[in-house]
Amino acid sequence: MTIAGQESVRVEPAALPSDEEILAQLDRIRLSAEFDAPGRARKFLTYVIEQAIAGHSDRIKAYSIATEVFGRDSSFDAQTDPAVRIEAGRVRRALERYYLVAGRNDPIVISIPKGGYVPIFERQTDVRVEGDPGPSTIARSVSSIQSSRKRWIWLGVGAAALVLGGLATSVLVRPASDANPAMSSGNQPNIPKLVVMPFQDLSGTQQSAMITRGLADEVISNIAKFKEIVVAAGETAAQPSAAGDGPTYALEGRVRLEGNKLRLGIRLVQRSDGSVVWANNYDENLQVHRIIELQENAAAAVATAVAQPYGIVFQANAAHFTQSIPDDWEAYACTLTYYGYRGDLNPQTHASVQECLQHATRQFPNYATAWALLSMTYIDELRFRYRLDRSSPISLEHAIEASARAVELDPQNVRALQAEMLTLFFRGEVDAALAVGARAFAINPNDTELSGEYGFRLALSGEWRQGCDLVSKAVAHNPGPVGYFEAALAVCSYIEQDYVAAERWTSLADLRANPIYHVIRLATLGKLGKMDEARVERDWLEANVPGFLDNIRNEVALRIHRPEDRRQFIEGLREAGVPIPGT
Repeated sequence: MTIAGQESVRVEPAALPSDEEILAQLDRIRLSAEFDAPGRARKFLTYVIEQAIAGHSDRIKAYSIATEVFGRDSSFDAQTDPAVRIEAGRVRRALERYYLVAGRNDPIVISIPKGGYVPIFERQTDVRVEGDPGPSTIARSVSSIQSSRKRWIWLGVGAAALVLGGLATSVLVRPASDANPAMSSGNQPNIPKLVVMPFQDLSGTQQSAMITRGLADEVISNIAKFKEIVVAAGETAAQPSAAGDGPTYALEGRVRLEGNKLRLGIRLVQRSDGSVVWANNYDENLQVHRIIELQENAAAAVATAVAQPYGIVFQANAAHFTQSIPDDWEAYACTLTYYGYRGDLNPQTHASVQECLQHATRQFPNYATAWALLSMTYIDELRFRYRLDRSSPISLEHAIEASARAVELDPQNVRALQAEMLTLFFRGEVDAALAVGARAFAINPNDTELSGEYGFRLALSGEWRQGCDLVSKAVAHNPGPVGYFEAALAVCSYIEQDYVAAERWTSLADLRANPIYHVIRLATLGKLGKMDEARVERDWLEANVPGFLDNIRNEVALRIHRPEDRRQFIEGLREAGVPIPGT
């Protein structure tokens, strides 16, 4: 089977999967709980596979997918409407997760390479119950997430350099002690504005009108929980923005009710030129006793896609601020640089991002989100051992001060509560930390950055099943670089004694500049008996963080709460050749 102008759909000609094997693999994927994808993404995958095995690969285009799968009309334009590209990305991530977790020993590997929508079918010839993963599957998984990850890492370095390059004043390490008293409470930074327009009722019935109003209200309520953007509602708020206002967006919704089927069509529009930034449809089966639940689910999905860190608004702003940053948007750009830094947790990037946030809090001392992110950069000095020449209590003290300031300014700011949770956890007040995390999660369960971090705290405190499930969901629903949470899932697999899966997760995480990443790999390789590779990890740690392994018991105790879990982790390090005092 070939594609016009492209490579063959199937590879490894000596062992081509049959159509029956491919369809059986499709069923295996769709029936698995680990294939975490919504209904439309499943229809997308089914359509492209069925077209490919029917010999119609040349028809697998954005237009045909939009019209035949998504129900779009003939006016669909892939150049202005990215719905198909977005759904393809969701399918790719879901497939990567499936083959990493449930499908690592499946005989057939299905993938959709970037740059098109035609699937590739491969026979996994090196499946094994124990040992290394098949190189083709893992290599493809890693390469497919590198482009988005590199884009965010570049933003973390580039935007911070743009902001810091324009600073004329020095930035002190502890901005809280000398914030400019002339700054008033009304001095707030520019952050993106999202106007939610009244949703359109396309069916015109009493029931559809009620559902339409309820959906709009739920969407506004859910988006408002994300404090990195400003949300406004109604026609009045949608007046054309003045020049220099920065990126502003309008969210438009259309609701159609046909029988027991409800479709919510959503699109995000750049107000400056009317271009469609993003569009999607959400389909639900309507049952009278589930109307409120339906509204909540659809609104949560919209809010998560649009407003969360790494979501649609963040992606659009990342592109907007790539070349230049207006002076009055520097503080907001600093928050973008923080999320860029999260892509690889590099100590060099960390230093510039921290300095940028210090400046932002001096310029806008009432900007709660900047204080929260600054607190987490101080926590990172402690938990990732970026600066061993500085004593840990100083970094923790700064983190506590900054998080307290953030919570004081905005007690409902989830990022502020996330920072407070981390400071309490690393002070050893685990129960108090989890209580704060639970409160933040109750405020906004759709924030994957918060839910993943809270889940990891739960896991490290001993609630592994509940915590690791939250981390796994965060990985599945976070559109940005998730290396930190993939490393967390490596720890989850390690504690479950699935050391093969733990190594796979570290291969995906790929946080090469982060010391704790290398510690996780070191313990995992020790358990797998891979001594040559373990030696490489030990050499890296000794060269980049000398003396770190000498105090490894305390380092593990700082992070893992239960003694039995600490012993299991220490055991892997010892088996990797790390001298452990007292054993």
